[in-house]
Amino acid sequence: MKVAMVTQMRNLDKTAIEKYGIFGPILMENAGEAVYYRIIEELGSVSGLDIVVLCGGGHNGGDGLVAARKLYSMGAKVKAFLLGNPEEFDDTVRPYYEMVVKIGIPITLALDESALPALAEALAGADVVIDAIFGTGLNRAVGGRYVQVITMINECPAPIFSIDIPSGIHGDTGQVMGVAVRADATVTFGLPKPGNLIYPGFEYGGALTVTHISFPPELYEKDDLKLAISPFPPMPERRGDAHKGSVGKVLFVAGASRYLGAPYFASMAFLRTGGGLAYLATPETVAPFIAMKGNEIVLTPQKATPAGSLALANLDALLATAEEMAMVSLGSGISLEPETQELARKLTMQLDKPLLIDGDGLSAIADDPTILLRRTAPTILTPHPGEMARLMGVSVRDVQANRVEAALRAAQEWNATIVLKGAHTLIAHPDGRVFFNLSGNAGMATAGSGDVLTGVIAGMYAALHYDFETAARMGAFIHGVAGDLAADALGEEGVVAGDILARTPEAIQFYREHRQAIADASYGKIAVI
Repeated sequence: MKVAMVTQMRNLDKTAIEKYGIFGPILMENAGEAVYYRIIEELGSVSGLDIVVLCGGGHNGGDGLVAARKLYSMGAKVKAFLLGNPEEFDDTVRPYYEMVVKIGIPITLALDESALPALAEALAGADVVIDAIFGTGLNRAVGGRYVQVITMINECPAPIFSIDIPSGIHGDTGQVMGVAVRADATVTFGLPKPGNLIYPGFEYGGALTVTHISFPPELYEKDDLKLAISPFPPMPERRGDAHKGSVGKVLFVAGASRYLGAPYFASMAFLRTGGGLAYLATPETVAPFIAMKGNEIVLTPQKATPAGSLALANLDALLATAEEMAMVSLGSGISLEPETQELARKLTMQLDKPLLIDGDGLSAIADDPTILLRRTAPTILTPHPGEMARLMGVSVRDVQANRVEAALRAAQEWNATIVLKGAHTLIAHPDGRVFFNLSGNAGMATAGSGDVLTGVIAGMYAALHYDFETAARMGAFIHGVAGDLAADALGEEGVVAGDILARTPEAIQFYREHRQAIADASYGKIAVI
């Protein structure tokens, strides 16, 4: 499913009207009807229920008026509060306002704070609340009486349904613009917006439903819509004549005296994903300790610095070893020792193999990420927001304020696939495509989880033979599924990296068995009307 920025969605509306003759009132009627249907689906009969609808002055408010009329027609006791002046409604909204007036739905103008006591009384007795205040057009902090109104909505115990996006959430970034409605369910129109899918917007929206409001498929599947939910391609079956050489050899340049878990998790996750041979280039002082736990890993001990990290003198040997590999993973737990950081930079520039850079490898290139442009083979970077901030020379706040923009800018500037970890993880490609990964949970915010991701991506490429970009997307998804399986079994608070690693094979099997259902329901995160 494609994802549309707010301006793109406006252009889709305009095209639907001007090219296809699907007039604005039809789109509004369909939008309001979808909200009505979603409420009926959730609650069953609405006859006799007290429903409060809060409408702004724009088209979001018009959608709310349509929903109010339809619910009223089914016997609900509807009260509408208008936070916008009906005299300023445009030609699309005005007829719906007039319908509501004519059929006798009680309407209260809430143009100032004098209407707040009446709203408080209505919310106190409400069985359902519909938020149709701002929609996706909000681009500044919520102020004035709207702050009080949204606070009152959030204090109401009745289920809250938001139209398009919870009021107060930025449509492109998912950020809370001062204060925002916390909905139990959201119905969004045409296509989801980034703000519907990125935290905190995703969390504020509750259960998300999408309706195409009668757009023809060629409109909402246009090639110039570069954002999308990460797709769910078939997973190749393992060949009956497979051998360890045919299912991938990957070199992991990882580990230091203080970091024994990172190289283990990355290497073993590759093997657990189906990889044939995981070669681990790690300091000779570290190798014996990893060998005691990771018997299946092929250890290639390297010269160590006095601090117990990889020495620069290993450069030529590592380049030679890499020649025999499908790809190289660089950075898991290599430390911030200056000599090792220099080794990482030189490897980045000189390796002529597909390369995944994670962890301390990202720190190595942070001073000059343009060295990535010297590479001739494809590159994947897997930063968390802090690492992304260092790479871009900005604050973590800046990265999180617009995750899509940050990931896309980095991918295009450095000609690399960017896996920006977080909720939800984004995978951005240099050609402008950005994918939203919907698997995973907060329990995965634990040491070593990112190293498991590194190995799973390597397995998707070298063992399952996805192309490099698809491997990044599938790796992120399967990693998240493994985390979800672990959280289901243990609770989010109890999940550690070893639990995610242990459930990686189960996640792959789950995907094989349920891929079509996963695709149809966007992994259970999005329903479609």
